[in-house]
Amino acid sequence: MGKNIGFVSTRFAGTDGVSLEASKWRAVLIRNGHTCFWFAGELDRSPERSFLVPEAHFHHDRVERINAQIFGKKQRSADITNEIQRLKVRLKKNLRVFIDRFKIDLLVVENALTIPMNVPLGLALTEIIAETLIPTIAHHHDFYWERVRYSLNAVGDYIRMAFPPNLHNIEHVVINSSAQEELALRTGISSIIIPNVLDFEHSPRVDMGRTDTFRASIGLAPDDIMILQPTRIVQRKGIEHAIELVKELNNPKCKLVISHEAGDEGFEYVKWLRKDARRQGVDLRTVDIRMVDPLNENNHNLKQHFSLWDVYPHADFITYPSLYEGFGNAFLEAVYFKKPILINRYSIFVRDIEPRGFDLAVMDGFLTDETVETVKHILEDSGKREKMVEQNYAIARRHYSFAVLERWLKTLLVNFFGTKA
Repeated sequence: MGKNIGFVSTRFAGTDGVSLEASKWRAVLIRNGHTCFWFAGELDRSPERSFLVPEAHFHHDRVERINAQIFGKKQRSADITNEIQRLKVRLKKNLRVFIDRFKIDLLVVENALTIPMNVPLGLALTEIIAETLIPTIAHHHDFYWERVRYSLNAVGDYIRMAFPPNLHNIEHVVINSSAQEELALRTGISSIIIPNVLDFEHSPRVDMGRTDTFRASIGLAPDDIMILQPTRIVQRKGIEHAIELVKELNNPKCKLVISHEAGDEGFEYVKWLRKDARRQGVDLRTVDIRMVDPLNENNHNLKQHFSLWDVYPHADFITYPSLYEGFGNAFLEAVYFKKPILINRYSIFVRDIEPRGFDLAVMDGFLTDETVETVKHILEDSGKREKMVEQNYAIARRHYSFAVLERWLKTLLVNFFGTKA
């Protein structure tokens, strides 16, 4: 029997990793007969299945005022404690309305019990889950201990209570083995690993007219070589290595394209990247339009927007020189579109992904002459390129497909509801 499943987060909008993975979980759940609803502070989902509460967003004025007084400090004032509690009560009331209005059987909390970007929301969720005993999957993408900005804080009591809470009606899901070990070590909470996935059983649906329009919109000539950096512009993405690669390729036809906007973590890095590219003589194109999630059913009629699926088809090569990733959505997307990839061997890649046997150009924190020659060879040798991308797709289909996610979600629902799930 199908269940009403309520997804909860600070936002479900755009192409951040949390929003993308939530769309994939929804796709798998609805094909198994369930109905999905959305609660967040920013939403681009179907309005009839959405419950928007602006105070749930981490950029809401009240939340930002609280965060300014609790992070980077050892002590909080009584006034800030009272404000946290007042906002918690408001969010808690809205969560109850959401659960009642849509007759929610199961909550899926996406990162809102993981990282304290909105402390009142985490507290509200923890209390609701404890009071109602509603079955809950807490899907953890990146924990607070993985971010330097949260290392000094004045809310250690709240963090121990709610990020994440240790309650018997919560099943905890992490996306890599390091997070699983750290969660158990720090809190005693056991979890299962469900990696990021894509629908490798089906090839991507591509509208070539839209992809051609996208290519033209960023001013690429037909014979230009598009080196794609398919990430947000944030410092941990290591985009300066992609600039260095294009410089070392020493081919004026090679153009570096970054697919996502800057903004989430400020604009200083993008200014520095543009200056660095000019200094090194690299043609850098940033896409100054908001990308939409190709798996979000509410975006299908947004003809004025491009999705990630419009960007990948024309790419000749993908750069992914991240310094740190919780898993690596862009890596899977590149494999899905059968594109060759340069990857920096970040720790989760080395531990969880590399042993699968993918055929890639790799770097270890810096770009060597050998790596540059490997990339040149891949770009010049279509036979080698075809072999490596087909091999990578086959490996990803075995380990990172929707079928893998489906098996895990069925198991979790059976744990909660028995064989009626």
